[in-house]
Amino acid sequence: MKQKTARNILLILLAFLGLGAMFGGGVLIISPSGKLFGMPLWLLRNSPFNDYLIPGIILFTVLGIAPIGVTIALIKRPAYKFAEVFNFYKDMYWGWTYGIYIAFALIIWIQIEITFLPAVHWSHTFYMFLAVAILFVALLPQVRSLYKSKQQEKQL
Repeated sequence: MKQKTARNILLILLAFLGLGAMFGGGVLIISPSGKLFGMPLWLLRNSPFNDYLIPGIILFTVLGIAPIGVTIALIKRPAYKFAEVFNFYKDMYWGWTYGIYIAFALIIWIQIEITFLPAVHWSHTFYMFLAVAILFVALLPQVRSLYKSKQQEKQL
């Protein structure tokens, strides 16, 4: 697989997640009762939430805005010192690392949903596969080589 093709697949996966989560989170923020999605409040009986507002905000920001921001960062490659503070893979561009973080955040989100909700929905499986796909594509050598940090490139 060519570098740009692999990178574009990663960008599409992250953008798909981000846009979907912004939509879903936005609907939950607008309708914390869950009525717009047809999700009754009793689904939250085993969770720490009384309505869908806080889950909607988390979904909108962590799995919505963040993946869109990372997608843009992977395209434009801006240098942000603040983002580098949390980049645990110093040999890699921070946007690539944050893509990995987002995949793990999605896995954690799905696991928490499965723990608190009384039923498992097909979407849980779908989004778990999406998280694995993001990890798999991000870890491809073709993608990793595109996002080696400039400092690492100078050493090579």
